[in-house]
Amino acid sequence: MSLPGSTVEAPVPGARPARAHLFTAGSVEDYRRVVAEGVDRVAARVAAADRPFTGIGPDELAPRVAGIDLDRPLGDTAAALDELHDVYLRDAVLFHHPRYLAHLNCPVVIPALLGEAVLSAVNSSLDTWDQSAGGTLIERRLVDWTAERIGFGPTADGVFTSGGTQSNLHALLLAREEAYARVVGGAADRPARPEVLSRLRVITSTAGHFSVQKAAKLLGLGADAVLTVATDTGRRMRTDELAETIDRCRRDGQVVMAVVATAGTTDFGTIDPLERIAEICTAAGVWLHVDAAYGCGLLVSPTRRHLLGGIERADSVTVDYHKSFFQPVSSSALVVRDRRVLRHATWHADYLNPARMAERRIPNQVDKSLQTTRRFDALKLWLTLRIMGPDAVGALFDEVVELAAAAWRLLAGDPRFEVVTRSQLSTVVFRYLPAGAGRDVVDDANLHAREALAASGAALVAGTKVDGAHYLKLTLLNPETTLDDIAHVLDLIAEHASWYARTRTTAELSSPVG
Repeated sequence: MSLPGSTVEAPVPGARPARAHLFTAGSVEDYRRVVAEGVDRVAARVAAADRPFTGIGPDELAPRVAGIDLDRPLGDTAAALDELHDVYLRDAVLFHHPRYLAHLNCPVVIPALLGEAVLSAVNSSLDTWDQSAGGTLIERRLVDWTAERIGFGPTADGVFTSGGTQSNLHALLLAREEAYARVVGGAADRPARPEVLSRLRVITSTAGHFSVQKAAKLLGLGADAVLTVATDTGRRMRTDELAETIDRCRRDGQVVMAVVATAGTTDFGTIDPLERIAEICTAAGVWLHVDAAYGCGLLVSPTRRHLLGGIERADSVTVDYHKSFFQPVSSSALVVRDRRVLRHATWHADYLNPARMAERRIPNQVDKSLQTTRRFDALKLWLTLRIMGPDAVGALFDEVVELAAAAWRLLAGDPRFEVVTRSQLSTVVFRYLPAGAGRDVVDDANLHAREALAASGAALVAGTKVDGAHYLKLTLLNPETTLDDIAHVLDLIAEHASWYARTRTTAELSSPVG
C-alpha cells in the first residue's frame, strides 16, 4: 500500500517479493539461473557478431533509452534481457571482434571473467581488512609481484586503482607532497604553501598522456605547471631538452616536482628512453614517474622485456592490466619504489581505519588509496595468473606487437598511404593520400573515411593529429586479428576516402567562381 501522496506504482501483478531478489543462502538457485541467462545472451551475441559495431548513432539510440519507464519494473528476467538487448547488447561495441582496431580496449581472457563473476557476487570492498580479509592479502601479493616484475626492491608497495588517469593523479600527488617537503624543509623562513605550489612544475613529452595536465589542475597547480618537451623522430622524449628544461626551471626559481616518462604513448606506442631519463632525474633530485599504462604488458613478455630497461629506477609506475594484460575494466595499479611515500594519501577515520589499527599492523588498503569503497578487481588478475600464468599473457601481447610490425610494413609498402613512426608496441598511425589533393582535402578525406567506416559497422579505427594534420590509427590488442583483416580494413578506408576526395574535387571544379 502506498503512502498518501506517493507516486510509487503498485507492484507488477505476480511479481516476486523484494527480498526474493536478494542473493542469500535461500536464493542460490535463482542466482545460478539468472546469471546463466545473462551469460547465454552475451555468448550468443558475441558468437553471432559479423562486425564489431552496428553503426548506430546517438540520435537513434537515445530515444529508446529515454523512453523506458524506470518506475515500472518488468518483473521478469527474460523480459528485462530482451529489453537490454534492444538498448545495449545489440549495439554494443565488441572489442572481441578482430576488426575492432580503434582504442586501447582489449578482448578479455576467460579466467578474468570468472574472477569478475566471483568478485561481483561476493562484493568485497577493499578499503579495510574487516570488509575484505583475504582480498586484502591477494591485492597486496599482486602489487608485490608487479613490483618484482618492474625491478623494485623490498621497500616497494602500491595499490590497485580505477585506471591510468587515477594512477597518474595519485603518483603526482605523492610527488607534489615530496617536493613540498623538500622546499619547506630547507627553508629558514617557512614559505606559505600557495607560494610553494605556484613554483612547482611537471615535465612530460608532447606525446605524453593528457591525464598529466588534468592531474596538475586537480592538484591545485598553476595552468603553466606542466612543461612539455619535444619528441625525436621516433616520437620519444628528447632527453637533451629534458635536461635543459630542468636547468631552466632551477635558474628561474621553479621546482621540478616530477618528470613523467611514458612507456607506451597512446598515439604512437613508443617508449621514452627510460635509462637516460632516470640518470637525469637522479642527478637533479627529481621524482621520476613512468606511465606504463599501455606498455606494462612487456613486464610479462617472453621476448621484449628489455624495452622497459630503466623502469626499475623510477619512483612510481602506472600499470593498466586492463590494456595489455587482457583484463576487464577496471584493473590498474600504482606501484612505488618506497612505500613510505604512500603516507601522503593516508587519512584516519575513527569509524573506518583509526590510527590504532595501523599501530596494530592491521592491513587496511584505504590507508594507501584515493578511493574508499573499492571493488576487488585484483581477483581477475589473480585468477588469470593462477590459471594461465604470466608467460601466456605475455605471449598474447607479443602476438599483437608482431602484428603491428607487420601492419606497418604493409602500409609502408602501399603507395595509397603514408605511415608514421614504427611503434615499439601495437599501434600504427597512418593516413590515406588522395592523388594531387591539398592538405584540407587530405584531412577531410581521412576524417570522412573514419566516420563512414564506423557508420557501416564493418570496422572501427581511431583518429589523431600529427603535427596538426589528421591521421588514422590502428590500435591492435586482439591476437585474433589477422593481417588479412587489416588489409581488408585498409581497402575500405581507401574506398571511403577516395570517394570523398573525388566528390569534393568535382564539386569544387563545378562551383561558380566569384
